[in-house]
Order: sequence, then C-alpha cells, then structure tokens
Amino acid sequence: MKNIKAIIFDAYGTLFDVNSAAEKCKDKIGDKWEGFANYWRTTQLEYTWLRSLMKRHKDFWQVTEDSLDKSMKVYKIDSSMRNELLDLYKILSPFKEVPEVLKSLNEKDFKLAILSNGTPSLLNELVKSNNLDNIFDDIFSIEEVGVYKPDSKVYDIPIKKYQIQKSEVAFLSANTWDVSGAGNYGYNSVWVNRNNNIFDNLDFLPKHEIQNLSKLLDKI
Repeated sequence: MKNIKAIIFDAYGTLFDVNSAAEKCKDKIGDKWEGFANYWRTTQLEYTWLRSLMKRHKDFWQVTEDSLDKSMKVYKIDSSMRNELLDLYKILSPFKEVPEVLKSLNEKDFKLAILSNGTPSLLNELVKSNNLDNIFDDIFSIEEVGVYKPDSKVYDIPIKKYQIQKSEVAFLSANTWDVSGAGNYGYNSVWVNRNNNIFDNLDFLPKHEIQNLSKLLDKI
C-alpha cells in the first residue's frame, strides 16, 4: 500500500447505504422494510450480472426500477410507494464516517475517484446531494464500457485514464464479489466489512480488511 497513487471507491454499499431509501419509509412499510431492502439490492445485483452475461445491457437506473418492481410484488408493498422509493434512492445517505474520511484523504496527494455501476447522472446527483462534489477527481461509470462489474473492462477504466499500474490502485468495496473482481484484476483490494460477513470463495482473498472507512487512514 506504500506505492498507491489512486484511491478508488465503489459507491453503492461502500460510500452510500443502499438500504437507506427503504429505511426512510419504514413507518409505511413496517417491520418487513429491511427484508424488502435486502431483497431489492440482491435482485438489482443479480440483474446486472445476468444482463452482462446475456449481453442485454440496461443502465443501472433501469435495472434499479426493474428490481424494485419485482421486490414490491414479492413483499406486497403498495405500488403508490414506487416513486417515493425511487426518489429516495437518488439521494441515498452516506455511512456516517464517509464525509470526514473523504475530506481527510482529499488533503493528501492521491487521485480520488468513484468506480461504480451507477450512471453518470445518478452518481453526480448522489455525490452532490451529500455535499461531496468537490472531493473526487473523477466519477467513473460502467456506462463507459457498457458492461457491469466485475468485468475486467470496468476496472480498466481508471488505469487508462491515469496511466498507472494496477498495483498503484487501492480499491475499496463492501461487496465481496467486487473486491474479488478488482483483486483478481490486479488492484490492491480492501474489503470494507461493515457487518462482520464471511468472504466469498472466488480465487482471491484481500490482504486488507477494515470495519469502516476510518480504518483506511491507518493503512495509507
């Protein structure tokens, strides 16, 4: 980690809490809000992988809508809540330590970027709504290559832009499949294990595991 030139973050689930949209509606949804939120997220990810394999690309917002529609039917949530949930998804809340950590890193000599499945407009709105729009050098979207993570073409994007070695990138994600994808590609992958989960068996084990982003400051 001593030769790092760029620190790159996944967005959804790493910087921003994907469950926060449903949580803000928990009074209306009831006790099933968390199960619903997790199902929505799982379905959303499954759709990105399936569409990549089928070569039937839709952008992340369309996938988010499609996965929400299925999830609402499964959990029998009134369709009148659809627009409210989608609007809240555009302004997901960051995890509590994120703003302070990013501002600290911004004072150091690294390229700071996001590399995400999200569309450019979604990511820009998300960053701006949380007052983080002056932090990042770049916000990279998979829409540049038209395929979702963990395809290697996605991880190529920052390497081509910055003209640096793969080993000069510290990549942070809370998603184990993303950590594995980036690690197998050649990044220094750091697993943000917020919930004390078990890592997947995908031919890669991260050398660095942290409970939240605050711990990154000890490693850089």
